[in-house]
Amino acid sequence: MKRQFTADFKRSIVLELEGKTLTEVCREHSLHPSTVSSWRSNYEQNPQEAFKGHGNLWKPEAKIAQLERIIGALHVENEFLKKL
Repeated sequence: MKRQFTADFKRSIVLELEGKTLTEVCREHSLHPSTVSSWRSNYEQNPQEAFKGHGNLWKPEAKIAQLERIIGALHVENEFLKKL
């Protein structure tokens, strides 16, 4: 199964390349260099339209953050309904 990444994740990887080498970034995030190179070239051609589409979060920290936001929203809704 092919992994999919969000536009924000791709953008953050491309921006990391400004301070690190391609090899360092790829090893750190377990990505193939050709994938990151294509992201970089797409970003350099047109930064606003570079990463259109729907990617899935794959980093465990990102998934945890997403679930925490959902829990927080449900908690607020629950407290509101208790007051009614």
